[in-house]
Amino acid sequence: MPIAITPFQADGSVDPRAAQEITEVITNDLASSGLFKPIDQGAFIQTNLTMNQPPRFQDWQVINAQALVVGRIAAVDGRLMAEFRLWDVYSGRQLAGEQFFTRPKDSRRIGHIIADTIYERITGEKGYFDTRIVFVDESGPKDQRVKRLAIMDQDGHNVRLLSSGSELVVTPRFSPSTQEITYMSYEGGEPKVFLLNIETGQKEIVGSFPGMSFAPRFAPDGQRIVMSRQEEGAANIFEMDLRSRQMRRLTNTPAIDTSPSYSPDGRQIVFTTDRDGSQQLYVMNADGSGQHRISSGNGSYSTPVWSPRGDLIAFTKQSGGRFLIGVMKPDGTGERILTEGFHNEGPTWAPNGRVIMFFRDSPGPQGGPKLYSVDLTGYNERQVQTPSFASDPAWSPLIN
Repeated sequence: MPIAITPFQADGSVDPRAAQEITEVITNDLASSGLFKPIDQGAFIQTNLTMNQPPRFQDWQVINAQALVVGRIAAVDGRLMAEFRLWDVYSGRQLAGEQFFTRPKDSRRIGHIIADTIYERITGEKGYFDTRIVFVDESGPKDQRVKRLAIMDQDGHNVRLLSSGSELVVTPRFSPSTQEITYMSYEGGEPKVFLLNIETGQKEIVGSFPGMSFAPRFAPDGQRIVMSRQEEGAANIFEMDLRSRQMRRLTNTPAIDTSPSYSPDGRQIVFTTDRDGSQQLYVMNADGSGQHRISSGNGSYSTPVWSPRGDLIAFTKQSGGRFLIGVMKPDGTGERILTEGFHNEGPTWAPNGRVIMFFRDSPGPQGGPKLYSVDLTGYNERQVQTPSFASDPAWSPLIN
């Protein structure tokens, strides 16, 4: 949809660069979704538009704008106030009008929140811009990578490190209901699982799990985690109650059962197993009953993740020397490949279930992993810029 986003106005009480930043964040967020085409400001005919007057709609129809955003910011009692209006250019109706207050340093976040409001009002679906990505920051030569836990806004800004790099960290996972993550760290050479609250910085150890290769995933209520544990050549799925720390075994086979992920209602779990000879996707009830295979294509499947909407499962697939990221319905039908590359891995869903982020490794001594996003059409693939190499992304829920 062609959309005109006019420069936000700033009165004399605030830095005009904050207004410019908010305008840019909204523009970039909507463009990155692949659903909106922001119109170049150089094409605008009406340039003196304010919040207090209706637009001259014919001036916007001429340049083919279907929607129009007008906004302003000001300082109020030491806080930043931002307000905007969203207009339907052809009907002349106001579609949305809201006002937000925040700390002056959070102007980028206001831009994300406004972009989410516009996205939801026009598409009818929740936005995903006011979110964060936790990932593994990788630096140094290929054979001596320093891997540190890091977090950033979903558009790659405001990167900050959460660990020092003195211990190897892998596979962070976001809680779907809180700003908490689990991750695995090899402190003392043994894999330990930690819980970290992003807001408070409080860290606690969940336990030490020899033979574990992936961190656990949260249940939708945030009170349980599910994991794979290796014992005597087999790997089975276990669930842990985070309050009591009680473990419950969900699978009991001589095979390798790994990568469990809950459905958004918490009633089912998808996982990977090689009990049929090659790695395939299985679904079971949350108590371990009703285990059945859902994947049917050629190749080896791994790292399944259930969509927050419940309608799809994302996965990595290795077939014919290629690494593919795809989706299928929970009953195994409708398999679609969204992207392929030298080494794609680790899909994670945006909270609205419309976009997937993953990492792609590149070959050679100078190669390394980088983060990419792709929407469910498979057409809108983008690299997410990070300061250094990056792997194992995990998408947060919308920030409250």
